Amino acid sequence: MSATRDLGTVLAAALLLVAGAPAVSAAPPDVVPCLGTATCTSGQLPDGTPYQFAKPQRWNGVVLVDLDFAAGGLTTALTGDLVGRGYAVGGTSRAVTGWRIAQAIDNQAAALEEFEAVFGPARWAIAGSRSMGGFVAAGAAQVHPGRFAGAVPMCGGLGGSVGQWNQKLDTVFTLKTLLFPGTALPVTGIPADVPGAQQQWISALAGAQSTAQGRARIALAATVGQLPAWGLATDGGTTPVPDPWDAAALENGMYLALAGGPLPYIGQAMSSRRAIEQATGGNPSWNTGVEYGRQLLSAEPAQQLAVLRLYAEAGLDLGADLRRLAAAPRVAADPAAVAAFSRGIVFTGDVRVPVLTVNGTGDQISTVAQQQSYEDLARRAGNAELVRQTYVRTSGHCTFTVGEQVAAIDQMWQRLRTGRWPDVSPRAMNRLAGDGRYVDFAPPRFNRRYAG
Repeated sequence: MSATRDLGTVLAAALLLVAGAPAVSAAPPDVVPCLGTATCTSGQLPDGTPYQFAKPQRWNGVVLVDLDFAAGGLTTALTGDLVGRGYAVGGTSRAVTGWRIAQAIDNQAAALEEFEAVFGPARWAIAGSRSMGGFVAAGAAQVHPGRFAGAVPMCGGLGGSVGQWNQKLDTVFTLKTLLFPGTALPVTGIPADVPGAQQQWISALAGAQSTAQGRARIALAATVGQLPAWGLATDGGTTPVPDPWDAAALENGMYLALAGGPLPYIGQAMSSRRAIEQATGGNPSWNTGVEYGRQLLSAEPAQQLAVLRLYAEAGLDLGADLRRLAAAPRVAADPAAVAAFSRGIVFTGDVRVPVLTVNGTGDQISTVAQQQSYEDLARRAGNAELVRQTYVRTSGHCTFTVGEQVAAIDQMWQRLRTGRWPDVSPRAMNRLAGDGRYVDFAPPRFNRRYAG
């Protein structure tokens, strides 16, 4: 064969490729068997966040996208139950994003795209998760309504990025001002030694709890900060629901919410605030202009009464303490940090897909008052019909049974299939859950609403 013919052959082959002749295809996505007859896919998003999904062989067309799924979700009882019912389940990890909420929200939509690239379009995509995942799920519904058909936020801080941390500031500021003035206990500007700060606070609160004066002031701080009067024991065990007329039992519940259980309020107030301050470049919380006497007057009646009784028993002057709070130098926010934190998510009531919330009545981290803020903003914006809220009688953060979570997800699927809300009353939810503890509950008005 001549050199000219060789060159012609090469050119012809090149032209065929340019014209679209068959070429070797790229490697197929990594899809492996898992959970019996299901199949799984996993990978990384462009920012390095891992994602993972499991799709059952008999798929009902629903995919649930969870902020924390890639951090062990495949092995949970909830995943096994949902996949057995026909749901595809998956999502990301918060390991990369942390408190960069806007990035975490966008990652939920990006993970959904990866799922659909492998398994085809979902008929219904639901954003659903717990804790920060519930917060992000509600954010995904607001920011990406074209990608998600609905959301089931569970135990999420639905006061929004700024609002929920203003609320947490109220509690810690009141404790520091009335119980620990002049000490190095941090309120904002959390040091790098977070475990040390946590232990210092827990030890200080334990000391205050041992005196009548300390108990009265703990009750006041927890009440103005809208904490529950029901908490997990220090060993994580459950405690009875306090009698609303028993001031001592209510105060003990507030103390346990603050410093008991595996995730005490004061511990999270140190660790997460440190992470937030690092992510936003400053302090995004303030209490300038806040009147704590007014917040006490609008608090839960049983907790208000408990504060009055405990102050009387301790021989303290409640009016004097409220005046001390009013006169104390306030905490001002860094405007740039507020702006950065607001870009995480501020809930405005702009709800365009169905949202079913689930919250524990004794949740010390995602307080029930925050749920009230979310629903009220939706109502003010004319979107109340898209929101339903449910409450589970349980203490601690995200302490739901598998059945209680599945019941909420099943009811959202019913809403998406029919276009109408099913019965989400406690009786109906408990029947679906089997071991359900759903109750009728009206949360108090959120003190620190921030809608931008």
